[in-house]
Amino acid sequence: MLVEAVQKLFPTAAVRVALDGVCLALAERTLGDAHDVMDALAISISDHISGGVILGGCAVVGRTGNAGSVAHMLVPGFDERCECGGRGCVDAVASGRAIRSWARDRGWAGDSLAALLTAAQSGDEITAAALGRAGIALGKAISSTAALLDLDLVVISGSVATVGAPLWRPLGEAVAGHARPGYLAGLRIIPSKIDGLGALAGAGILALMGNK
Repeated sequence: MLVEAVQKLFPTAAVRVALDGVCLALAERTLGDAHDVMDALAISISDHISGGVILGGCAVVGRTGNAGSVAHMLVPGFDERCECGGRGCVDAVASGRAIRSWARDRGWAGDSLAALLTAAQSGDEITAAALGRAGIALGKAISSTAALLDLDLVVISGSVATVGAPLWRPLGEAVAGHARPGYLAGLRIIPSKIDGLGALAGAGILALMGNK
């Protein structure tokens, strides 16, 4: 329906649609650090979480275009209600919206995600705890995804990923504790070098691919 509506506005143009996770994966495969690996996961953590999977060197789309949607993976030990209607999804624990809500429920008086990240970097205990549990949830989800798909690389972008140690330290510890199979010994988890451009760049790549 969306494609048809846009096609009516631009009748001479070729119109294609892909969700942000697929575009993110395309961008990391073409422009980012996933360019030299065959199997990778790209995650963006901002107000919400999106993700895309690269397998055999190709971005995976899935039946409905939602392949790689790590946001709705279930995380053991967490039971928060998710906007999808389920409980314990990664997005309900580790998205910027969820992190901010958890911190405010425990007395943090800030009003924005940017303020929360700054507070955590300055040593605020509540915001650091909010990011810590987010890192644990992400680490568990990444470990499960890597074990299932035999991944080489996970690339993380988005505003929350820029906070540094308050998120990355617990994330790394969770991966170290859960990504235990021997075939995951070489798994790398790194920040994206194209952060801020991922989904938009991927959409451009999709358009260029369509012209070939």
